[in-house]
Amino acid sequence: MESLRIIENWPVATAAAAVVRADGTLAGSHGPVDHRFALASVTKPLAAYAALVAYEEGALELDEPAGPDGSTVRHLLAHTSGLAFDEHRVTAPPGERRLYSNAGFEVLGDHIAKATGIPFAQYLHEAVFEPLGMAASSLEGSPAKDGVSTVSDLVRFAAELQAPRLLDVRTVAAATSVVHPGLKGVLPGYGHQSPNDWGLGLEIRDGKSPHWTGAASSPRTFGHFGQSGTFLWVDPDARAACVALTDRAFGPWAVRAWPPFTDAVLAELA
Repeated sequence: MESLRIIENWPVATAAAAVVRADGTLAGSHGPVDHRFALASVTKPLAAYAALVAYEEGALELDEPAGPDGSTVRHLLAHTSGLAFDEHRVTAPPGERRLYSNAGFEVLGDHIAKATGIPFAQYLHEAVFEPLGMAASSLEGSPAKDGVSTVSDLVRFAAELQAPRLLDVRTVAAATSVVHPGLKGVLPGYGHQSPNDWGLGLEIRDGKSPHWTGAASSPRTFGHFGQSGTFLWVDPDARAACVALTDRAFGPWAVRAWPPFTDAVLAELA
């Protein structure tokens, strides 16, 4: 895909990108796809997928108590537990606001570890990385932000999101549908959004503006970006997903560069 060559113009030292179709075939790649990058918050969809595996295995229920009083596993996954961004401090009642929370995913990781009797990093490896053949991926700290992976590995995960093998397709459909619709909130890096729609560990584009995906991205697009200059999106209407990883922290350069890149990818796919 010629559009992937756009990453050569990004003001970053190292970047790699790839597109995978809904049928699992690689549409194209560019850059060092086997280079290991820090994922930052692109870790969250991986952690969420492990939580959903634990749910299907019967280790936990999505509506069982977890986190602050009144909060559940579902609240933690959907950033509606009321926990603050980076502190284990309650700032709102569960279900009332969309408060993007690293702390919530750390509580989730601890909850899964207790439910399964397996340290969360090991559970993520056994539940997601190993069965998908993501041999270069690891969790090296917080389940909110300390994943490390490659474009090659994340292409496997992006293919799984489009044609699930580890989870029932109905579970993935629920995870990529809006949970607690209508809630307002701040999308980090992009300001206040109303509504600020999320699924379970995955952000849903809907009509958000500004946004890190493209103007041509469908409202059904879902995914995540990370403060390490990384993103993964799946556009069901385009029947494709894109992964881009860099080694430069998110900032104005990414706000400018990512949407036209996505639009170019979607135009080439069309």
